[in-house]
Amino acid sequence: MSISLNITHGATAPQVSVVIPMYNVAKYITRCISSVLLQSFSDFEIICVDDGCTDNTLELLAAFTDPRITLIRQANRGLAGARNSGINQAKGEYIALLDSDDFWHKDKLKMHVAHLNNNLDVGISYCPSLFVDEDDNPLGIGQFPKLKNITQRDIFCRNPIGNGSAPVIRRAMLTDYCSSLENNSAGGVDKEADSLSRVEYFNEQLKQSEDIELWTRLCLNSAWKFEGIAQPLTYYRVNENGLSSNLEAQFTSWKTAMGFNQQQHPKLFEHYYELAKAYQYRYFARRSIQSGDSKQAWFYIKEALKTNSSILLQEPGRTVNTLLCAALIKIMPVQFYKSIEQIAMASIGKFNQLAKG
Repeated sequence: MSISLNITHGATAPQVSVVIPMYNVAKYITRCISSVLLQSFSDFEIICVDDGCTDNTLELLAAFTDPRITLIRQANRGLAGARNSGINQAKGEYIALLDSDDFWHKDKLKMHVAHLNNNLDVGISYCPSLFVDEDDNPLGIGQFPKLKNITQRDIFCRNPIGNGSAPVIRRAMLTDYCSSLENNSAGGVDKEADSLSRVEYFNEQLKQSEDIELWTRLCLNSAWKFEGIAQPLTYYRVNENGLSSNLEAQFTSWKTAMGFNQQQHPKLFEHYYELAKAYQYRYFARRSIQSGDSKQAWFYIKEALKTNSSILLQEPGRTVNTLLCAALIKIMPVQFYKSIEQIAMASIGKFNQLAKG
């Protein structure tokens, strides 16, 4: 079975290019692609990047006959490399990233396009995300980041974009910054790939934290704004098997990612690195709680407070909640705690629906 590479789009380029990296995602790809094809905004192309799939992902993709879908096939380069390949092929004014295990609300593109069209100084538009389980069921929780007046500190310490399926990027933001990539240790031009110059936007040296490295690099070196819209339009899948897997390796990757920008911006690191590290520890504590690892959860929340206790003052609700949950899961049987957690999340979800009217 083969899928032809469609690279023609007529006289007019689409306004949005949707880039979807794929690596053995047969379980999710149909839901993912369908959520794009069902968008209320239709002027888009979908660039699916086969990053060396060995399962039946491509067979499921072949069931879609929409001419807006393009397939790029390559040997495995990792998530950063797959995204870069898609962006290099993209023709749209805006580039929307979508990880293949996530999916979108039907008005996702419409609302981000309007946001970018009406705010010409915004380079990256993003939104809150709702968490779903392996079967697309809402978990009643999500990421609800700061949306306005985003500073370098916000990007460095808190990553308001949140995940790789939330942002829609103005192509001009990447193009304007492209000229400096060749001299930047975290990005560059790969002249070996396909015998053509291929811009490396996401740092392909990183297997994790490649997104926050790029957001940090862009906010430190360009004048474009980061800004969010209030509606949750991204559905982010929480995979139980990966919630707490090798968090130490993730932390090492995060430190490496941050280090790429340290030499050029030493004052930012001097002022905020310990705070950013504390937030990262707290994030790992929350992931450990979700996966039921009480020992790991308690370790990471203690490390967070020891590293920079000011997170208690800056975000008291979330920090205290994490501390209490880590303490409860430490003293309760995991299954009992999980039952309480599920009831609490269901209540929060119903409350949020009522609050929306």
